[in-house]
Amino acid sequence: MNASVLQPAAAELSQADFERVRSMIHRHAGIALNPSKKTMVYSRLSRRLRVLGKADFADYLDELERSSSDQPEWQEFVNALTTNLTSFFREAHHFPVLAEHLRQRAAMAPLSLWCCAASTGEEPYTLAMTARDAFEGRSAPAVSILATDIDTAVLERARQGVYPIDAVAKLDPALLRRHFLRGSGGSAGLVRVRPELAAMVSFRTLNLLAPRWPMEARFDAIFCRNVMIYFDKATQLQVLQRLARHLKPDGLLFAGHSENFSHARELFELQGKTVYRLARGAG
Repeated sequence: MNASVLQPAAAELSQADFERVRSMIHRHAGIALNPSKKTMVYSRLSRRLRVLGKADFADYLDELERSSSDQPEWQEFVNALTTNLTSFFREAHHFPVLAEHLRQRAAMAPLSLWCCAASTGEEPYTLAMTARDAFEGRSAPAVSILATDIDTAVLERARQGVYPIDAVAKLDPALLRRHFLRGSGGSAGLVRVRPELAAMVSFRTLNLLAPRWPMEARFDAIFCRNVMIYFDKATQLQVLQRLARHLKPDGLLFAGHSENFSHARELFELQGKTVYRLARGAG
C-alpha cells in the first residue's frame, strides 16, 4: 500500500523551520522566498513529507542538509518551491523585436537563442515560432534554441511539447495550423508542436547559481524573463554578470515586465521596453 496514504498530515511548519527553508532555497537556487510565503511552503513541502513517509519538517530538513547537493531529494525540494507561470506569446511586445533582430542578423547564421526559464515549454516554442515566421517567404537561416530551467518536472513536460487546447485558444488560427498538430481519438483536446518546431529546441536542466554553466557559446539573444524577481539584488547582479559573458556584443537581453536592471548599468543599457543591450565595455 502506498505510504502516502498511511501517513498523517505533516506537523505544523514552525517559524524556525520556515526560516531554514528560506535559507536553504536561497543558498541552493538563489530564490529569495518572501516572508509571506509560509502557507505556500507548508502546502508544497508537506506533499514531499507524505511521499517520504515523514511527519516532521525538522527531520526532513535535517536529512536534506546532511545530504550532498546532487542527491535527488534536493531536486525535489527545488521543484516543490519553484513557481512556473507561463503562456505562449506572454509579454507579446517582445516578439516583433526578436523577429526584426533575427532578420537583421540573417547573414550571420547560424543564430542561437537562450531561454533561461523554459518552464513547461511555452516560451522556447514561442521563440521557435517567431524565428520561423520572421523569414516567411524567404530562406530561413538556421536558428537553435537552448531552453533551460532548474525544475526537472516542468522540463519533462516541455520536452513532450503537448498542451491542452485551452493553452493555444488565444493564438491566431493560421499560426496554430502552421505550428501545431491537433490531437484526435484518445488525444482529442490536445495539441502537439510540429516536429520541425520541436527540432529547433533543446532542453537542459540548469541552476543559474551553479558554479559552472555547461555551455561556452555566446547567444544572439537571451530571454531571462520573470526570473530575477525571485532573486535578491546581490544574486541578480551575479547572474547578470554571467549572462553578459554569454551574450554576443550586439545581442539582446529580454527581461520581464516587472524587472529593472538599473543597478547593473555597467553591464546592460536599456534598448526598448524591457529589452537590453550590453553596455559599452561590458561582456
